[in-house]
Amino acid sequence: MKEAIAENEFPSLVIERAGQLVTIRMKSHEDLAPGQDAGSIHWELGEVFSRLRGDLSCRVVVLTGYRDGAFLLPPPTPSYSTGRPIGNNEPAGLFHIFTGIARALEGIVSIEKPVVAKVNGDAMGFGQSLMFACDLIVAREDATIVDHHMGNGEHGRGSPMGVVPGDGGAAFLPSHLPPALAKEYLMLGKPIRAAELARLGVINYAVPEAELERVASDLVRRLLERSAYALAWTKRVVNKAFIAEMSARLEPAMAYEIVNFYQAERTGWKSIAALD
Repeated sequence: MKEAIAENEFPSLVIERAGQLVTIRMKSHEDLAPGQDAGSIHWELGEVFSRLRGDLSCRVVVLTGYRDGAFLLPPPTPSYSTGRPIGNNEPAGLFHIFTGIARALEGIVSIEKPVVAKVNGDAMGFGQSLMFACDLIVAREDATIVDHHMGNGEHGRGSPMGVVPGDGGAAFLPSHLPPALAKEYLMLGKPIRAAELARLGVINYAVPEAELERVASDLVRRLLERSAYALAWTKRVVNKAFIAEMSARLEPAMAYEIVNFYQAERTGWKSIAALD
């Protein structure tokens, strides 16, 4: 029995249905209504994927950005008041955000239907984590993929203080890149173009902007032509090891990021440059 998703129930998302396909369009910080909490998207995605898992009328999910140029981006660095993270270390806020992160990522890798990332722009932080959680990935070749957590604000997004990549980067990148490349990517906040990820075999396709819709739609069409039960069980089997690796890394990474927040609070919300 499908549980209906009411219009405007999830203000960070636009959810569209077309037959057995559900498309989720994610709003970046600039797309939100004035005063809307930029951290609500974590919880909203977790709730949506929980519902879609039990919705047998949905067979394929496409995850994409609300507007061209942005798959999902964190708030600009200046929007962080003196560097404070979303939630400001308030216990209920941190619980809401980090539980949402876990539910969203676990939902994508566990749902018994393929999730296609249609990366229609830059993916940063939680955005790139969501991308790497998906089953098939097609991206604009010029899209920048980066985990900003250790970037110290160099990319103009996220907090200027360095923190553990706790919203999925540390959980997924070791499964997608060789160890040395994964460490450079995470430890230095190194950006990678989608075209390079496709060359490395990390994502399925990197295409010109004008080709993105066609290639993504063709993937969806071909998935929907497959046996529904066989496709669902194939994903369950193939993702067993992937889920185990994610589970082993995600919760420690989230915990260490929260520790970083409390450390930064004690030091005036600045990066800690020495081990004392």
